[in-house]
Amino acid sequence: MSESNMVPVGNNGDNDNKENNVMNNTDGGAGVGAEEIDSAKTVSDNREEAMGSNEGPPRKKKKYNRHSEYQIQEMEAFFRECPHPDVKQRQVLGRQLGLKPMQIKFWFQNKRTQNKNHQGHCENIGLWSLNDKLSSENQRFREAVFLALCPKCGGQTAIGEMSLEEHHLRIVNARLNDEINELTALAERFTSTMVINNPAMSPRPFHRPSTFEFGAGSSTGRELYGNGGNLSRGITGPADADKPMIIDLAIGAMEELLLMAQVVEPLWSRGVNGTNLALNMIGYKRTFRTGLGPRLSGFRIEASRETAIVPMNPTGVVEMLMQANLWSTMFVGMVGRAMTHEKLLPDVAGNFNGALQIMTAEYQELSPLVPTRESYFVRYCKQQGDNLWAVVDVSIDHLFPNIHMKCRRRPSGCLIQEIPSGYSKVTWVEHVEVDDREANQNIFKHFISTGQAFAANRWVATLERQCERLASNCIVTTDFQSVDSADHLALTDHGKMSILKLAHRIAKTFFIGLTNSMGSTCSGVGGKDIRVMKMKNLIEPGRPPGVVLSASTSFWVPVPPTIVFDFLRNEDHRANWDVLCNGWILQKISEIANGRDSRNCATLLRNKSTWQTKKMMIQETFTDPTASFVIYAPVDTASIEGLLNLGTDPDYVALLPSGFAILPDGIGDQPGGNGGGSLLTVSLQMLVEEVPLGKLSTSSVKSVEKLIRATVMRIKDLFPLHIATPSTRKVS
Repeated sequence: MSESNMVPVGNNGDNDNKENNVMNNTDGGAGVGAEEIDSAKTVSDNREEAMGSNEGPPRKKKKYNRHSEYQIQEMEAFFRECPHPDVKQRQVLGRQLGLKPMQIKFWFQNKRTQNKNHQGHCENIGLWSLNDKLSSENQRFREAVFLALCPKCGGQTAIGEMSLEEHHLRIVNARLNDEINELTALAERFTSTMVINNPAMSPRPFHRPSTFEFGAGSSTGRELYGNGGNLSRGITGPADADKPMIIDLAIGAMEELLLMAQVVEPLWSRGVNGTNLALNMIGYKRTFRTGLGPRLSGFRIEASRETAIVPMNPTGVVEMLMQANLWSTMFVGMVGRAMTHEKLLPDVAGNFNGALQIMTAEYQELSPLVPTRESYFVRYCKQQGDNLWAVVDVSIDHLFPNIHMKCRRRPSGCLIQEIPSGYSKVTWVEHVEVDDREANQNIFKHFISTGQAFAANRWVATLERQCERLASNCIVTTDFQSVDSADHLALTDHGKMSILKLAHRIAKTFFIGLTNSMGSTCSGVGGKDIRVMKMKNLIEPGRPPGVVLSASTSFWVPVPPTIVFDFLRNEDHRANWDVLCNGWILQKISEIANGRDSRNCATLLRNKSTWQTKKMMIQETFTDPTASFVIYAPVDTASIEGLLNLGTDPDYVALLPSGFAILPDGIGDQPGGNGGGSLLTVSLQMLVEEVPLGKLSTSSVKSVEKLIRATVMRIKDLFPLHIATPSTRKVS
């Protein structure tokens, strides 16, 4: 039995007061144990005996009684229910056990002290065990770091034997070696293309790209034709002191994106066009009270969410998003240019997990009448679990006083979840602030102001269509759809692949010309501007050498986009609107499917009236719920025959594409919209000088302007105005 079960019998004036003081101190839990209490009592008793021997007869030594087993059990049971009994409870318990209230008080004080000491001892044992575990893990990590190899440079990463500066230099050296190898291969390629004008040239072997077919040669139109943009002008990159703040901002943006991509109410409600989920600002402000970055005065908010199933695994989608050239090519028609300035956090495993990079991008609408949007942001990729990835963008221009952007990306991006059969479920969140008060005062005003131009459904629709196109390029022969006729060309598997690749080149070059046509205004068509840009080509393969004019304009017709798309893609109607057709009656030779929708296809056409023509035409058509395209280019018959029979590389076939981009005006989705109309952008590319350094004459510009004006007028005549124009129509 412990010392705490021994209590003094009787009270004796001052000695009892001193004893009470000692006991009260122990109840405060100040580290005084039961042994110290007993020692204090012994010292007090010895002092009394010494005084008694001098002043008078010695006092009787105190007697200590031990509590019975029954008393201890009852007090322990009461202690478990109430460790701190009050005066009344001590009196009742004392009468039940035959003890004085003071004895009850002392026993409870000692019991509390014992429990505190025991608890502290147990905590110390747990901390000792945890310390041993952490020490062993630390030793194991040190050994792993010592033996690890750097994925960037291939050297050892032992911190103790290599300085951070040396490690950084190794990484830079490895990157420079990769760039040298790429430039060497590019130089060899251009050297071998000097014989491009010779039809009997020996073709290069057909190679399939390792990851994405469109990944090679995805430079922008500015780079191809030498027209430098101002996207990255004035951007010098963040200082080292700003990088931790940017990393924290990216981590916060990732947390916000995950919540916005997975929670519906109260953040989202049904959007304007009936497909997107639009952001509920009241619910957003309640959920994110502080927000990331300032809210700028005069900026308009565009926010939407959409989900789609795409035929690509999550790692493929992540790879496409995290490489600027693949991203801009995948979303051609939406991303004009993109550039990665600096990688703050590289991915360690080579799969972009944890990668964080600073980027600039130029977002464009499919019209020269709509100004582009430029953003300076950080992109962060992080794997959130098994088969689940997230990629988020957030603008950082507000951190730098010398950078002023009219488009700021609040946490935007996508959540990518793997589903069976190599598909991915992509949830896209688009949340931007834009200052367009001085722009969009034209037929695109309603389309832009309602946030439909860059809504989430456009991003996922474009992603889904491009993934289908990539998947269709790997389909076997039986999945191709060809048109059979008495005089059709027999296409081999390689020939069909070549036609698909050439059709994709036509579409990409069309968008490059449309992007470059943001030049000076030459004149107008029905009050709508025509934009013309001069482009020069010296030795670029696949384009005729000389001076090319790219002209484009936009106009409105009072019929839905599906009707316009089906009409323009039908070869039987081409003579009614194509001013360059020269009376041709075109015949469809072959049609190769390029997606689940049968209208997404590459078509080979030729003149029906004579088989001696030197020209054929390749047409690329594709559509999704948000946009449609009809793009075509005349091609030499000899080039087509070489492509199909000799295995000529499609990249070396010279062509100048023209075509249409068709968008809904957005009014038909509103109450009283009466079906809505279509916003058409037509773009023509024409060779006006065969000498690259030749001067551009005024007559050449007027000729191109006349052709595009005639095309617009013919199409407007085909779709007469039965309802009010967008400028006079009232939208509720």
